[in-house]
Amino acid sequence: MDFLLIINKIINALWYLIPIAIFVVVLKSPWLKGVIGESFINLSENLLLDKEKYYLIKNVTLPTEDGSTQIDHIIVSEFGVFVVETKNMKGWIFGSTNQKTWTQKIYKHSSKFQNPLHQNYKHTKTLESLLGLNAQQVHSVIVFVGDSTFKIEMPENVTHGRDYAKYIKSKKNPVLTQSQVTEIIKK
Repeated sequence: MDFLLIINKIINALWYLIPIAIFVVVLKSPWLKGVIGESFINLSENLLLDKEKYYLIKNVTLPTEDGSTQIDHIIVSEFGVFVVETKNMKGWIFGSTNQKTWTQKIYKHSSKFQNPLHQNYKHTKTLESLLGLNAQQVHSVIVFVGDSTFKIEMPENVTHGRDYAKYIKSKKNPVLTQSQVTEIIKK
């Protein structure tokens, strides 16, 4: 029997598995997880925060001394500029404010990732510098979406799911004028 004929029959019988395999790879990719997490923030911002008071700016790349930095979301209001870092993760999350890396644990598998508070610190300092703001006007917010659980107590600005809106709404003292808000949005 001809070897090529056998391979041809196998390919003809299983050709439909190729698109399925591609779909599964894309579905499990970090890129798609990031898109889903950021889409969650976009949708929930529209539902949970008053559009007349809070203005959402998405996917911003800013210049820095050592290149550039990418910010997932910036929410601007008279109560401050909220710099939102989104993490779409599952499993148990361990970490503290001062640790350089945090740990994600799924069953017996553990993996390290950069402390998002440190990551967002660079974002907030870059915005403060570029916009001429101070630390009381810029707030760091970390939002975990997905099926993750904090296994230690997190700071109030590290939230899960839509709790980030509660944190933002907890800031009730105006720190920016309406003209400053308008100018920040333009920049």
